[in-house]
Amino acid sequence: MYPLGVAAAFEAAARLGYDGVEVIVLSDPITQDATVLRRLADRHGVPVTSIHAPTLLVAQRVYGATDPWVKIDRSIDLAHELQAPTIVLHPPFRWQREYAAGFIDGVAMREHERDVVLAVENMFPWRARQRHIQAYRPAYDPVPQPYDHVTLDLSHAATAGSDVLDMQAALGPRLAHVHLADGSGSMKDEHLVPGRGNQPCGEFLTRLAASGFSGDVAVEVNTRRGGGRTREADLTQSLAFARQYLAAAAGE
Repeated sequence: MYPLGVAAAFEAAARLGYDGVEVIVLSDPITQDATVLRRLADRHGVPVTSIHAPTLLVAQRVYGATDPWVKIDRSIDLAHELQAPTIVLHPPFRWQREYAAGFIDGVAMREHERDVVLAVENMFPWRARQRHIQAYRPAYDPVPQPYDHVTLDLSHAATAGSDVLDMQAALGPRLAHVHLADGSGSMKDEHLVPGRGNQPCGEFLTRLAASGFSGDVAVEVNTRRGGGRTREADLTQSLAFARQYLAAAAGE
């Protein structure tokens, strides 16, 4: 919903018929405040179903901490307070050497000790002057890594040039969370409305529903370019697309 605030996101989710929201923890204090988020969820009847930890490049100073584990632990605290079952996080940046070296074990330990799903998201190589730069450790692709839970983002897969259906099949039950968007394979991470790129979004959702997937599908599309009517139309279309293909697989 950027550049609109958190309250606007809850209001739109309720009005358009979404089942829940994913809150990304950023510098906005509301995204870090369980009391305010719970109040918004109760007011609009839309629960927080997932928390996105502040592991983005723009979120390095969130929670006033430079230690990434502190930010992840604070995100786990927030998720527990809101009864949100899933936390999404990105793999470490390559310059975070100590964090990266212990990342796999640290994720596994926290899942076991704190009874939470930490779903590591697929990313993509950065590009400069037609060169690929490996910005993440141990890798931008979580599929070969020993994570118990993974988030698949279809826009990120498009940017990486990855086959998202192959990734889906390879992950099997480890696929815990989905960021639904589309992409054209551009060097930029586009987050298009599903159906507007070249990713097999419909087939992906059909296979997802047929597999007995019990996680959440979070719409993550870029609505910054349009005004209010365009944003609402994009969010409405994205929701209708998701419901169409998920229901078709379920025989509804």
